[in-house]
Amino acid sequence: MRNALALLATLAVLLTAVGTAAPVPVADRVRTPAAPAYVVELTSDASGSSWWGHESVSFTNASADPLGEVYLRLWDNAHGGCPAPPVTVTALTGGTAGEPSVDCTALRVALPEPLGPGESDSIGFDLRIDAPRGTDRFGRDGPYTFLGNALPVLAVRDSAGPHLDPYTDHGESFYALAADFAVTLDHPSELLVPATGSSVDTFGSPGRTVTRAAASMVRDFAWAAGPFRRIAAASPAGVRVNVYSTADVTSSDAESMLALATSALDAHARRFGAYPYGELDAVLDGHFWFSGMEYPGFVLDRVSTTALVHELAHQWWYGIVGDDQYHAPWLDESFSDYATDLALGRTGENCWDAVSWASPAERLTNSMRYWDAHPTRYETVVYDYGKCALHDLRRLIGDGAMAALLHDYARDHWYGVSTTADFKAAARAATGTDLTGFWKLHRIGD
Repeated sequence: MRNALALLATLAVLLTAVGTAAPVPVADRVRTPAAPAYVVELTSDASGSSWWGHESVSFTNASADPLGEVYLRLWDNAHGGCPAPPVTVTALTGGTAGEPSVDCTALRVALPEPLGPGESDSIGFDLRIDAPRGTDRFGRDGPYTFLGNALPVLAVRDSAGPHLDPYTDHGESFYALAADFAVTLDHPSELLVPATGSSVDTFGSPGRTVTRAAASMVRDFAWAAGPFRRIAAASPAGVRVNVYSTADVTSSDAESMLALATSALDAHARRFGAYPYGELDAVLDGHFWFSGMEYPGFVLDRVSTTALVHELAHQWWYGIVGDDQYHAPWLDESFSDYATDLALGRTGENCWDAVSWASPAERLTNSMRYWDAHPTRYETVVYDYGKCALHDLRRLIGDGAMAALLHDYARDHWYGVSTTADFKAAARAATGTDLTGFWKLHRIGD
């Protein structure tokens, strides 16, 4: 559906969509396709590990240049590659599909004619998802299935062109603009389906339940399916937290993680701005090979205090304040680890004293291309050195100035995208202290 809107009118709509208290930064307006809205209807098999149905997405060209193509990122095809992709797109309408690329994680869609500035369009396709065996952010652990990054999403295009970076297991490759999702999941009634957004269950055909989940201004949509145990509580600020646990997680562990989640969410909100999504689902499985994984309003975790608080911090650092996770992973991992320290009362005293760089090429702001080539250094530098650098910045400019810096930075990039250059500029503006030596010492480039 094409809509020849004036560019200024379209930008006004985009500004309204994110709320008057959080205007989209000027630089974000050159990222396109903008204002994506996904509508998804899927049905599962008896196990909840295979899903099929239809997805459509509408979008607007926010660029001053014509937009003749879009790319779908099918991230989970990295788990099977082109010979056996677990996510398949067929019967595409609204454009012409090209050949899959980047190990079948990217699909070019040529539009019937280029979209001019401010014009809107949509594409649709049939979708099938088959989760592989393996306790992963996308995978199956016995009767439990985890469906992170399973829905195709639009790749971001900016002045560098479309972002078609490869998948990485060591961190994240994901980069998306804030979007609206309306997702309908038809599944056996004995399976619980935690998901991004706010969900409502209704009766389906005999023995089946229809879960309808709606989420506004989120960068992705994830869900799980299985015979989970569920407990819930509201945080003092009114956020509903649901904890879903597998059979290997004890009831006492689930209860403690629920109490932790409600307190940590509010602690992060006091520092960075009120949690905007109303609800959060935490899914616990003791078999995950990773400590935790974040999605908007939905986290996967082992039973770990530090990991859960860290993943909840990601609701702000990547979820609300987005970034290009492949090219600048420190912008969400370092910031989330720093936020975790603050929430748990850890000061990071003298932690920078233990820093030892492995080579002149090693920098806090390196991309995942570097960390994939040096995987043993990724967590040490991006997580540990990163949070230590932020603790050092706090000590340099003062606790009050640092608190105001991060609160205001989140506000100014709410539902937008952060860059290293943005953060350095904000830090310079927050203090009269010359930070040139600080950036050099901590190896923070643009």
